[in-house]
Amino acid sequence: MYGIVPSGPPDCKRGIEMMKPLLSPSFKKEPNIQDYIIYEDSHILLCHKPAGMAVQTRQTSQTDLEHIIKNYLAKNMSPRDSTPYLAVINRLDQPVEGLILFAKTKEAATSLSRQLTGHTLTKEYLAITSSIPQREAAILKNYLKKDSKQNKSSVVPVNTPDGKPASLSYVLEETNGTYGLLHIELHTGRHHQIRAQLSHINAPLLGDEKYGGVPEEHLCLCSLKLAFVHPSTKEEVSFVTTPRNPLFKKLFPDVS
Repeated sequence: MYGIVPSGPPDCKRGIEMMKPLLSPSFKKEPNIQDYIIYEDSHILLCHKPAGMAVQTRQTSQTDLEHIIKNYLAKNMSPRDSTPYLAVINRLDQPVEGLILFAKTKEAATSLSRQLTGHTLTKEYLAITSSIPQREAAILKNYLKKDSKQNKSSVVPVNTPDGKPASLSYVLEETNGTYGLLHIELHTGRHHQIRAQLSHINAPLLGDEKYGGVPEEHLCLCSLKLAFVHPSTKEEVSFVTTPRNPLFKKLFPDVS
């Protein structure tokens, strides 16, 4: 079930309506905005991004979440207003599902971006690995280098040019004898970080063929929880979602 702000701002709302039709090769039917929005007020908006949808894309033939949300906001604006403001705070790879945070004002974007770069915005994930990690809990600290041509990141030695520090911690919540269910806290936000670091310890994500994982229709990685200080109320708030990839429930029935 979805987590809700413990004591949300007084102007919070769920005025969700259908947006204008947007079709893409990967989404054959009209996207329903109600399937995505988890929480909205006048400062922030949180969505559950489906696996396979880009957060942002330059391809005009493909639907992305940013434009879906902008269309929704524009539909609810007065004709006298200008284009709605929307800033992406955290990003997810296209194959990854889960929570995405948007700022609806420049002031909110500044506050949330500061929290993100200062590592006070907490990001937690749920993942299924193609094999069971050797350690039940660990902090992984590596240097990652991005290969833009192959759209892939690799663990490299410390002094490698363009290598950037990456850190995450995980706890092995459950196993079924073949696969592992991991709860992950991301400390940095490098390109393909979780995918590359888990592959490096011989526990690639289920469905992540690029990094050596067992093939599946979708990547088994979900942005599970976001926690931060609300940019307007200054209260600590947190949101929790549930993976929509049916493999989570199929392989680990207790996932909720």
